[in-house]
Amino acid sequence: MLPTFRNRAFASANSRSLRAGETVAVAYFGYTAVLASLHRLSLPLVFIAWLVPMGLWTLASIENRYSRNWSSIARDWVPLALILAGYWELNWFAGPATSHWNNLWIGFDRLLLNQLGLRAAIETFGGAVPGTLELVYLLLYTIPPVCMAALYLNGARKRSDRFLFTLLLGTFAAYALIPFFPTASPRTVFPNEDLPHYASVWRALNVWLLDRYDISTGIFPSGHVAVAFSCGFGLLRALPEKRWWWGGTFAVATLVFVATVYCRYHYAADGIASIGISTAAWLVSGVIDRHE
Repeated sequence: MLPTFRNRAFASANSRSLRAGETVAVAYFGYTAVLASLHRLSLPLVFIAWLVPMGLWTLASIENRYSRNWSSIARDWVPLALILAGYWELNWFAGPATSHWNNLWIGFDRLLLNQLGLRAAIETFGGAVPGTLELVYLLLYTIPPVCMAALYLNGARKRSDRFLFTLLLGTFAAYALIPFFPTASPRTVFPNEDLPHYASVWRALNVWLLDRYDISTGIFPSGHVAVAFSCGFGLLRALPEKRWWWGGTFAVATLVFVATVYCRYHYAADGIASIGISTAAWLVSGVIDRHE
């Protein structure tokens, strides 16, 4: 009887807790709230910053108590919207870019693009590959919902939290570092240098969006690369038997990484750091899986 009672007690306590992915989200927004307080932002912004993690925790608690099928499904999808919200919130901590980092990383990019022939290889067949890279970069934020849909289509919805935990841990860990590396995009720091030789409507749209809606806090590590590779590792964790799905996601993530460098939206160092962070998130998720 005692073991049964303990198991029931544990199950009851677990049912009241946040899901693993939600815990990551609450921790991240709690972290940005602390930063907002330390930066002595205006009281309304500090209030909003603290309201977000408290609101997420409250809504999850209410859903646990009064759960319905639709609300449970919503908890699978709503965290995906937090990816953009968490990114834009970083604009509160924007400051002047530090030229030290820009000057340090541009040399490695020029080695890749010029001396090692990355740009020439991409442009071998004219504008087809450059246009594709711009399109993939533009569609980055469609990757997480497509991956979530893959779990549903493969009858693996119960594993959605494994995907979300890996995705949000890798993404938000990368975001958390951005305020400490105040850098700017190489296309703005080094205008008219090292640019692609082919233009496209997709590039024009990307530049228009970045000029109006991107944050100015920093670009290291790369948020785009972190999201893309964390999606790949998330599917690998949640849907390991479906190689075409996670393998295809990693292929797209690699294109995103190449696009960030070739199109001059990021330095190669930004993407390499994000790949490392996403890999670490996957390893952490594996440790947690083994202890479930």
